[in-house]
Amino acid sequence: MRTASVKRATKETSIAVSVDLDGKGVYRVSTGIGFLDHMLEQLSRHSLIDLTVEAKGDLHIDFHHTTEDTGIALGEAVAKALGDRQGIGRYGFAMIPMDETLTRVSVDASSRPYLIWRVGFTKPKLGDMDTELFKEWFKAFSQSAGLTLHVENLYGENNHHIIESCYKGLARALRQAVEIDARRKDAVPSTKGVLGGSL
Repeated sequence: MRTASVKRATKETSIAVSVDLDGKGVYRVSTGIGFLDHMLEQLSRHSLIDLTVEAKGDLHIDFHHTTEDTGIALGEAVAKALGDRQGIGRYGFAMIPMDETLTRVSVDASSRPYLIWRVGFTKPKLGDMDTELFKEWFKAFSQSAGLTLHVENLYGENNHHIIESCYKGLARALRQAVEIDARRKDAVPSTKGVLGGSL
């Protein structure tokens, strides 16, 4: 069972996350930020990772701490559930069209975190959420999950479509990367025999 739970508590946030990497895309998400909830639901549904997120944060200040800490906690849970990453596909890739928008997402579940973020917005907010916070979420998630993650919006006009295609792209690429490869389920997908550090 590739499952994990993580609790993160600071003076700014209190977050509990559970994941099942071999789930069916069942989710229960409550962060107090409606748009972030919607994106995490998309992530669960399209990755088939069962996901529970309960977050309470200092939303009276702004959404930054809750957004970032949710990414950290979720990434930690994914990393914990992956364990030594034996048998995983390791790499994942998705091209996600959403009406006029096209986004490309590539993942290497290498234990070496890195984020390339080539996504721009023409509005400062979506709903009540600052659009600049999406990069903060992806950065926090990739760092704590141990993912090399490239997110590139190739083109698009509607800001909602742009960010939703990013989360759906992450979901589909992550699904490929963390699924067990039946041809090498007893091996770590690296010539070194371990994942992490340099190639």
